[in-house]
Amino acid sequence: MPPARRRWVVLSVGLGAMTAGCASQYGLPFLIPALRAEGLSLGEASVVVACPMAGLLGMLFLWGLLADRYGERLVLGLGLLIAGLAQCAAAFVHGLVPLAICIVIAGAGGASVHAASGRLILGWFAVRERGLAMGIRQTAQPLGVAMAAATLPGLAVFGLGAPLLALGGFCLLMGALAALFARDPARTAKAAVRTRSPYRTPVLWRLHATSALLVVPQFAIATFSLVYLVDVCGWAPGTAGRVLALTQVGGALTRLGAGIWSDRAGSRVRPLRLVAVLITIVMLALAAGTYAGSSAAIVPLLIAGVITVSPNGLAFTAVAEYAGGAWAGRALGLQNTVQNAFALATAPVLGLVVSGPGYAAAFASVVAFPLVAIIMVPMISAQPGRGVAGEQAAVRGGAGQEELATGR
Repeated sequence: MPPARRRWVVLSVGLGAMTAGCASQYGLPFLIPALRAEGLSLGEASVVVACPMAGLLGMLFLWGLLADRYGERLVLGLGLLIAGLAQCAAAFVHGLVPLAICIVIAGAGGASVHAASGRLILGWFAVRERGLAMGIRQTAQPLGVAMAAATLPGLAVFGLGAPLLALGGFCLLMGALAALFARDPARTAKAAVRTRSPYRTPVLWRLHATSALLVVPQFAIATFSLVYLVDVCGWAPGTAGRVLALTQVGGALTRLGAGIWSDRAGSRVRPLRLVAVLITIVMLALAAGTYAGSSAAIVPLLIAGVITVSPNGLAFTAVAEYAGGAWAGRALGLQNTVQNAFALATAPVLGLVVSGPGYAAAFASVVAFPLVAIIMVPMISAQPGRGVAGEQAAVRGGAGQEELATGR
């Protein structure tokens, strides 16, 4: 197969693998009614829903290390095999503890897709196409959530086992396709022997911090938009769900647009900083609208549902390029670990604020995170054609400003 066609096949397999992983990791909230029908309390069902994240956080860095050492194809195939078998096993167990253990293992296996699928893009796509490719890859999360929303509640009418088997089967299918069609990119001799850590400078640390800060408004909107529209604005749950599903589609499109923008701009971080500014403005408008009244908050709430998901691909591409081929798996693993840790903490912390001072105070408190992110974005200049992506071609001292030349 010609290399030009091969890379798009690899991207398609990576996108499917990522979608399967995200459906399993972020789709379980749609099974809360089915879990309660099985006799679990709301608190116990919430524990089950959080179990994939527990497995995810524990394995992200290790999967990244394995991808750096042994290649992406092995990691994708093995990880999705573990996730699929664990999900299928969960369909047949009884009791909270066995179910939770199976779901934790599934989350741990599915964590493989976050490091390996991004690393494939770094190796197969030139720097001028990488933003678009990573943007396509990053649509997997909203696609996975949308797929779970569209299928799991309907399957749950046949019992909890049916949707769990569907999730497991999806992971097994994509694991098999990854093993058959994913191809590890060729590694240069320089990448093979390079051992110097890219973490010796502050750039990656600042990129990780930026991503973690920007994930807070994303998950704040994802967690509380439906309940706000229903409880405060008086919308019907079905109507609110359909409208928010459209924002998921819009979010996927903004990830693609951000990737294309970064390719044409020759920079990942300049668009990232501007997106952080836009998120700050939208969250300020949402907080002000919530104080003014529920109807004034609807438009900024829906805009926030689209714009807050847009920076993920930019940050992931910048991290992978700066880390380089020898460190990209570990860097992306750490990136996902930090992001998911902040995401996991966002819902319960903001839930306490909503239960106390209310939604306006909760949305206002979120504004601080993208505001700090604007400052944290490192000063990296991407100049395609000079050196290898991820190499630290030039570092300027003073005020923590590093200059990076990337290219192929």
